[in-house]
Amino acid sequence: MKFAAFFRNLNLGHGHAPSRMALESAFLQAGADEAASFQTNGTVAFSARGVRPAQGIVRTVQRSLRAGHGFDEPVFLRSMAYLHTLLARDPFEGMAKAPPIYDFYVTFLHDGAKLLPPLPTRNAREDVRVLLYTGSEALSYNHLVGKTMGNPNVFAEQQLGLPATTRTWGTVARLVRKHG
Repeated sequence: MKFAAFFRNLNLGHGHAPSRMALESAFLQAGADEAASFQTNGTVAFSARGVRPAQGIVRTVQRSLRAGHGFDEPVFLRSMAYLHTLLARDPFEGMAKAPPIYDFYVTFLHDGAKLLPPLPTRNAREDVRVLLYTGSEALSYNHLVGKTMGNPNVFAEQQLGLPATTRTWGTVARLVRKHG
């Protein structure tokens, strides 16, 4: 089976983050059949023999990154099959990525995020709007207010009091096209 691991705050080669080669190697050493870092934002496509083995691989990689690099952040696991069905739900269909909208996002929520705010949800500046909660993700868009744009990840973490990680909708679509 194919999976994607979405790390929070991992930008390859920055701070405590590993290099691309070290990240992929950590997955292979943890038992992944194959592993490919996707872009530089801490997204890894990998293969495992099932969900439980994939979960074990991710836990092992987290321990390895903590011990070898001092990198200690959550990782959010999804199967490629699930991401394919998520993309098919496309709540952004028909919406133009043009002013005032800056971009569309998928925020991967912590497993402990059980009570989600009712929709529609907007941040105080009204520059982030959540269109859909899937139960494990928030699908949102943002736009510029003045010289800054809203941050869907910061908004989700403030709302839920739990860590999250966010990717653009386009990044997830490209990941699934290439590795799904």
